[in-house]
Amino acid sequence: QVQLVESGGGLVQAGGSLRLSCAVSGSIFSIFAPGWYRQGPGNKRELVAGFTRSGVTNYADAVQGRFTIFRDNAKNTVYMQMKSLKPEDTGVYYCRADIGPRSGWHPAEYWGQGTQVTVSS
Repeated sequence: QVQLVESGGGLVQAGGSLRLSCAVSGSIFSIFAPGWYRQGPGNKRELVAGFTRSGVTNYADAVQGRFTIFRDNAKNTVYMQMKSLKPEDTGVYYCRADIGPRSGWHPAEYWGQGTQVTVSS
């Protein structure tokens, strides 16, 4: 049973910072292309930052230079440092990854339950 658990969300003033964490637990052999997605009020879920399968990071234009995604493979945890937060960054942030439970098994897609980030003006 694989679980992704996000933490670190909260209420912050514009210009502030938050660090989100996504801890992956369960039967894990490999974690591919982890990423953070955001769903703002009335909006569809969109990619904010992520790793490609080759390990390259990519960012949405709106967060480039302000957000940084990084991972600790030893802890099976993916982080996203968010700085200079803006009210438009408000939303529920979800962690997603393709996870292979055993060697040779085709990885499956998993999502966390989401963590709320609210940026006040």
